[in-house]
Amino acid sequence: MSFAHALSCANLEAVTRSGQYDALIIIGNRIDSLPQPFMDVLQQSSAVDSRIGQQCTLVVSESAPAQRLIFAPTGPLNRDYDDVRRVFSAAKAAIDVAKQAGSVKPALYVHGISELPGYEFASEVAFLGANQALWQPLEAREHHGQAISPIQEIGVVGADNTQIKNMNAIAAGQYAARDLCGTEPERMAPPRFADYCVELFAGTAVNVEVISDIATIDKDYPLLSTVARASYVVERHHPRVVKLEYVPQGDVERTLIFVGKGLVYDTGGADLKVGGFMAGMSRDKGGAASVAGFVKAVAEAQPKGVKVIAYLAVVRNSIGSDCFVPDEIITSREGVRVRIGNTDAEGRLAMGDLLSEAKDLAKNEVNPEIFTVATLTGHAARAVGPYSAYVENGPARAAKLSQQLVEHGDLWADCAEVSRSRREDYDFVKPRTLADDLLSSNNAPSAVTARGHQFPMAFLAIVSGLDKHGLDSDKPLPYVHMDIAGSGVEGGDWQHGKPTAPTVAALFAKYCR
Repeated sequence: MSFAHALSCANLEAVTRSGQYDALIIIGNRIDSLPQPFMDVLQQSSAVDSRIGQQCTLVVSESAPAQRLIFAPTGPLNRDYDDVRRVFSAAKAAIDVAKQAGSVKPALYVHGISELPGYEFASEVAFLGANQALWQPLEAREHHGQAISPIQEIGVVGADNTQIKNMNAIAAGQYAARDLCGTEPERMAPPRFADYCVELFAGTAVNVEVISDIATIDKDYPLLSTVARASYVVERHHPRVVKLEYVPQGDVERTLIFVGKGLVYDTGGADLKVGGFMAGMSRDKGGAASVAGFVKAVAEAQPKGVKVIAYLAVVRNSIGSDCFVPDEIITSREGVRVRIGNTDAEGRLAMGDLLSEAKDLAKNEVNPEIFTVATLTGHAARAVGPYSAYVENGPARAAKLSQQLVEHGDLWADCAEVSRSRREDYDFVKPRTLADDLLSSNNAPSAVTARGHQFPMAFLAIVSGLDKHGLDSDKPLPYVHMDIAGSGVEGGDWQHGKPTAPTVAALFAKYCR
């Protein structure tokens, strides 16, 4: 079973006459602007039900497919703080009503919104919002079967074939990202995470390589190996490095290189998470999940000119007699001696050597741009709330890379904030003795550490050697660190909230649409 696919509907008349659909969802901000006869029936119904126009409701209409008319009001759209997420939320509410009413193939119509500045992709966003609401956890689907989500297709009124292709590509990527992020730690232990990726890209233009040999991981990725060390006693918890590559047909104009944090479970290690803070840490693989989701969207759309390479660090940070501890000094792939400050700052270690490899690869690629994506710090959630936080190096800032991604994300309900990398961040991780070259972290929670989501980018830049490819170098490499700890799940509920697949839509909108 997969996401609900988008179908093209030419207009409302085609929906009402085709007999293909069994409900009509209208999303709008005012009843009195809706087309006839739907405006009349809603106004008449509002005389006896004051909820109509205030919240999502279903009314009986002879003009609607199967007599089901669902109106989902967005509320105001023109205030300083309004954005297209109002459409996203309205669609989520509407598809739930449609499902509860027994609809299996609704049509979705966004009325009078796409013409507004900032809402140009309202129909696409509505479709993606509906799929966010319809997603159910992989374990639930495997237990209950396909009946758990009877809505398999959604007609999108007014969408052309190109829009439909893009919608379905993004939805496929987001669906995979939710699965990979939201599945419990045994069902999505590292080997099974890798297996999901192999199956996900079977028959596509994406090449998949899985590194499972422990000796190879120990040799080539010593920082990741350090994080995984305590998991070696349990074979089903052994780490995996998953490499994905999409090469477009024709000339390559740009190369996107990603490293994703895939902590299938984070106990905190020796710095054990206590007081209930371990619950939900099976979602600490959200960065790798979003990266895999973006690559899935690319595989579906097959954009020209864009090459995509992704490295996923899939590992479990376990507690045990062989776990790594603060004060250890580990020599990285880059030859940097890293002093461990806190074992709960493991994500930057898991990604560090892969980022070093990505940097070396980027030197010989066409117009490379490098990204790390991770549920990295509680500070990001504290600082920017339910938004992704983008921290960029000098070449990325000069190219306005993060700002462009933010602007695209604002149009696609995939919102983020830009953070600056500052000299204080590099000072924070500098060595305190001659015994080491770099400090991984302090020993306090990031949420109460000044610049707690910015300084990890400095660590990643140094440990990977990207600090030698800044604005002052002969080979500047744009690099953006995307911290999705605040945006990764609905409502910030890491144990129960649905994964949101952040960055997938924004990246697709900028590079692939």
